[in-house]
This record gives sequence, C-alpha cells and structure tokens, in this order.
Amino acid sequence: MGGKTPHSALGDALTAEDVATYLRETPDFLQQHPDVVHHLIPPPENRGNGVADLQHFMLLKLRREVAELTAQQEELIATARANINNQNRVHAAALYLMDAQSFEHLIQTITTDLAVLLDLDLACLVMEQPEDNRLVLHAERNGLQLAETGAISQWMSKRDIILRGNIQGMAEIYGPAAPIVRSEALVRLQIAPDAPAGLLAFASRDADLFHPGQGTELLSFLARVVERCIKGWLAL
Repeated sequence: MGGKTPHSALGDALTAEDVATYLRETPDFLQQHPDVVHHLIPPPENRGNGVADLQHFMLLKLRREVAELTAQQEELIATARANINNQNRVHAAALYLMDAQSFEHLIQTITTDLAVLLDLDLACLVMEQPEDNRLVLHAERNGLQLAETGAISQWMSKRDIILRGNIQGMAEIYGPAAPIVRSEALVRLQIAPDAPAGLLAFASRDADLFHPGQGTELLSFLARVVERCIKGWLAL
C-alpha cells in the first residue's frame, strides 16, 4: 500500500516555523522538559539578526543560581558564627554567676556584669515583694527591682519566656533606664516553691535585637543557672 508512514506524515505536517511558534507561546517548555536541552545544539555566540543566544542565556542563568547559592551559604555561615558567639557568651556568663562569692556579689553580677558579658544595654533581676528581709536589703543596695505581688504573673501571663521588639521599657522592670529600652527578653524565674516569683530581664536599645520567633534555649539555660545560684545562697 502506498500510504505515508506516521513519521513522514508528521514531517510533512509540522514545519520549523510551527516549532518556533510553539516555543514562543510556551516559554517554560524547557523548564518542563529539561532533558531536551542536552539534545540541542546552541547557536554561535555572535549571530546578529536579533536571534537569542541560548548558550549565553543558560550561562547567565547558571551564574545567577551560583550567586544565589553563594549568598545563602554566606548567610548560613554568618548565622552559625553568631549562634556560636552567643553560646560562648552565655557559657561565660554562667561561669561568672557560679563564681559569685556572696549573695550580694551574685546580685551585682546579674544586674551589672551580665549586660557586659552578653553585649546588651541592660540586665535586670525583678522579684515580687518578699517576706525575706535579705532580698529587701539587697534590693536597696544593688539594684534588685521589687515588684508588687502578682505583677510578674500579670506581665508573663502563662508564658515562661517573652521576646519583644519595638517597645518602650517598663519602669517597674528597668527603673530610670526604661526610656532607652526598645527590645527585651523576659524570662520567668522559678527559684523554689516557697520563694517569691522572679523575673530575669535583658534589654537593648536596638529595636530589632529581640523579637518573637528567636530561639530561647540559651536564655532558658541562663535562667536555670540564676535560679540555682539564688537558691543556693538563700538556702531555699
């Protein structure tokens, strides 16, 4: 029989212009069929006539992808270095707390040295009004802030850690330094069942230093160290 084969019929029916038209109307064809690229022969670099250089286009695309991957890698490295640096600072702060020679020295370390060690503007210790006169005495001498009974529970609600940015600091926590506070980390202290509620507050004048979504593991660790140190000195 003299009929055309399917291949011949397709060859007669489909022209190069048909293919070109289809590719113009389907610009994502190579994205959907990337294996086809390996079967194509790119045109020479300089052709003129306004014809696109596929090889040059693919090279630019690869360069952009490499640049994006490099930027992502640099960001990951910077984040990892910052995390390691923060971890080292917190570990150093924990050692300072454990080296305190007295309860008075401990309070001074918390309210003075921690801010320097952690590269912050303020570090504060707040306790609700206690029955223990020792806490009242040290509040008067070393900057320990005393709050009304129930205040910390009201500030923290049911949360143990709060991170906030773009804020105005509270005088009840930071005293006269409150106006400089633009971001903060508040960590509840649970010293002992019979001890008054406590709060460890870190603050910065940088409004973006603390914000929701940040990791809190190091803050929680440091708060547990503070709890144990206070508990040990007060024999609670």
